[in-house]
Amino acid sequence: MKRNLTCIVCPIGCQLSVTLEDGVVTEVTGNTCPRGKQYAIDECTNPVRTVTSTVRTVGGGVIPVKTDRPIPKKLMFDCMDEIDRAVAALPAHIGDVVIENLLGTGANVIITANME
Repeated sequence: MKRNLTCIVCPIGCQLSVTLEDGVVTEVTGNTCPRGKQYAIDECTNPVRTVTSTVRTVGGGVIPVKTDRPIPKKLMFDCMDEIDRAVAALPAHIGDVVIENLLGTGANVIITANME
């Protein structure tokens, strides 16, 4: 099976062609650097994403958050449900952890803005 991807590792945006056999990547073409090849392999075998969202604060507002590392794409909706239930205490500062080890992924949900 062939799969075409646009590499998002850098601004060049190489057009990658990936050959898969039984779920295993056997060939990657179109990349101009080794990072593109690794991106294609990861995207076809275990895609991950950094999640960005907002959480409610004790005061009733919202504050922006993100995961401190990518999570498996297949867990995105479950993670969003968990983030939706979270409430951040104030004052809050960039880097404060709102949720530790989100759904066992090893990723923490951290605050990305200061709020008093």
